[in-house]
Amino acid sequence: MDWHQIVQMASSFMQRHDMAGWVLQVFLVVFAAVTANMLVGRLLDRLGRQTAKTRNIWDDALVNAARRPLRLLVWVIGIGFAGDIILHDTGATLFTAVNPLRTVGVIGSLVWFVVRFAQEIELGLVEHRQARGEPVDLTTVKAMGRLVRASVLITGALIALQSLGFSVSGVLAFGGIGGIAIGFAARDILANFFGGLMLYLDRPFAVGDWISSPDRDIEGTVEDIGWRLTRIRRFDKRPVYVPNSMFASMAVVNPSRMSHRRIYETIGIRYDDLAAMGPIVAEVESMLRARDDIDTTQTLMVYFSAFNQSSCDFMVYCFTRTTAWAEYLAVKQDVLLKIADIVDTHGAQIAFPTRTLHLASAPAGVPVGSGA
Repeated sequence: MDWHQIVQMASSFMQRHDMAGWVLQVFLVVFAAVTANMLVGRLLDRLGRQTAKTRNIWDDALVNAARRPLRLLVWVIGIGFAGDIILHDTGATLFTAVNPLRTVGVIGSLVWFVVRFAQEIELGLVEHRQARGEPVDLTTVKAMGRLVRASVLITGALIALQSLGFSVSGVLAFGGIGGIAIGFAARDILANFFGGLMLYLDRPFAVGDWISSPDRDIEGTVEDIGWRLTRIRRFDKRPVYVPNSMFASMAVVNPSRMSHRRIYETIGIRYDDLAAMGPIVAEVESMLRARDDIDTTQTLMVYFSAFNQSSCDFMVYCFTRTTAWAEYLAVKQDVLLKIADIVDTHGAQIAFPTRTLHLASAPAGVPVGSGA
């Protein structure tokens, strides 16, 4: 059978079933949908190149968010019209579902667009402020973005159910009754959800903060705060996933919000150098008060503190202006080296554990080494 015979058979079949008219219409509708999809893609690409030249993040977000949903909308409308044509000419029961499916498709496309627009605005705001060197509260931005997306999805689902003939009030009533059963079945999930909500409201820490828990083996940098889990990257680069409900029952220390870093050291000199303790303590305190990297408005103390077993100890207690760890270590190192120089300048030495053994002389008439 050659191609010519196949064409003749198809033509005769279409004529017997009166298919020529609606098949041509369906073909034209689908062709129009394909053409419109291509034109929409090119138009959005051109608009994207134009909006990229501006500093306004809203137009970029609008164009980027509309790329896929708008193309989906074109296909939904085109296929919906094609289904209407087939239903009108053939009366096939299958195509009675075209209208509600088209409505759901249009609602889904709009919801997808709004969700993508919220995501693009979230990313655009963060990148714009970071590019200008302005601080960004990533935790708040992500929380607001998630709340907006969740609200849009729930609203879209309710509108779609209403368009399909379901009673929204009945759905909400079922949700109220079923919520009790769901609450018992998913207590941990709900506890983590509300724990995450409390983290967003109370904000004991934010993304990027270094936190630790004195009663749990948890310490590291917060990478993400989700609705169920918080991801913390330990200093050995291993991730720790903490359920949000745990934060309601454990203490959290947030060193990232410290105002100063503390230098607290106890330094000992030899008992032979006790006479130099007063001048050493006075000069160390003067040295600390003269430094710009030590905050003299905070507590600053240098005192002779204890007679220890092998040393006479003095305490150094002060606060640095910087909170950056590397800068703090550099300041502390310089302070300790200066203290060592001061001790050496006064002819004293820093003590280390020593033990002095005194040998008693043997009584007269008793030879050394004799037994009892």
